[in-house]
Amino acid sequence: MLSILQETFLHALMISGFVFVMMLVIEYLNVLTQGVWQEGLRGSRWRQYLLAAFLGASPGCLGAFAVVSLYSHRVVSLGAVVAAMVATSGDESFVMLTLIPQASLGLFSVLMLVGLAAGILTDRLVSERAAACPLDGPGIAYHPQEPCRCFPRGQILAQWRHCTLARAVLMLTLTLFSLSLAAGWVGPPAWNWVRLTLLLTTLTGLFIVATVPDHFLEEHLWHHVARVHAPRIFLWTFGALLVMHLLLKPLNLESWIAANPLWLLLIAGLVGLVPESGPHLIFVTLYSQGIIPFSVLLTSSIVQDGHGMLPLLAESRRDFFQVKGINLAVGLLVGGLAYLIGY
Repeated sequence: MLSILQETFLHALMISGFVFVMMLVIEYLNVLTQGVWQEGLRGSRWRQYLLAAFLGASPGCLGAFAVVSLYSHRVVSLGAVVAAMVATSGDESFVMLTLIPQASLGLFSVLMLVGLAAGILTDRLVSERAAACPLDGPGIAYHPQEPCRCFPRGQILAQWRHCTLARAVLMLTLTLFSLSLAAGWVGPPAWNWVRLTLLLTTLTGLFIVATVPDHFLEEHLWHHVARVHAPRIFLWTFGALLVMHLLLKPLNLESWIAANPLWLLLIAGLVGLVPESGPHLIFVTLYSQGIIPFSVLLTSSIVQDGHGMLPLLAESRRDFFQVKGINLAVGLLVGGLAYLIGY
């Protein structure tokens, strides 16, 4: 039992560490671009669908948050929201890039195409009227584009002379993680492309933490990524991996899954209705171990949307349930078709 806990802990540490660093990089790029991609959403419907699906397919929840925020101000249509939510995998996209890198890239491409089609059909068949109706209240904006110099030349040494606790903790954590990767204590024991990618990404995170201004570090990296997302990702990853270790063999779940794939597909769709990205890790883990078919992972990925829908739930419960209902129908339809053709 102790060996299982140790193996699971190290595996979860490797996955969540990579996710954490990738989220630092994505947050950095998001602020560095100063919302250029948001301006692109203010054009034609086709541009909205394309960019919303692309933002949804991009790793993390930032793209989904941005689309919901713009919808709350009626800059984009409800179809654009559906496109983003079908395409998004939330924070679990980082985990999939770690566990199933090749399959995840194909999955993201499929999700983007399905999201694009679902968004267009939503506005054509379901919600043209809703797309023109204002929401109650002024709406909310996530990650406003406040002025922020991500690389303040001439101030970096001054920042280190007055080093904040947040910067010190992040630097120490990333340094220890990079040393563990280099020594082979965490991640692949031998040098390969996975280990090299993990190390280079972590070193990029170190550079970001060492150079960004205090405001960026405190508001974006510390309060948003380190304190909110990182602990949740680690706990869900550790829990999912431990459940797989402890329950698969004693309960003979592999045999039940093999005998009941359509029931599992329905379960994946219903679990995806939960506005929380963590449960999706169960299906990611099962697929990475070759226990479930791609169609089940696809269904779960289409229906679930991480935390992306929570802002819409706060704004309009009607629109929230409408989008989730559309996502469930699309997920079961596309997942069922994928299963029938052998995936």
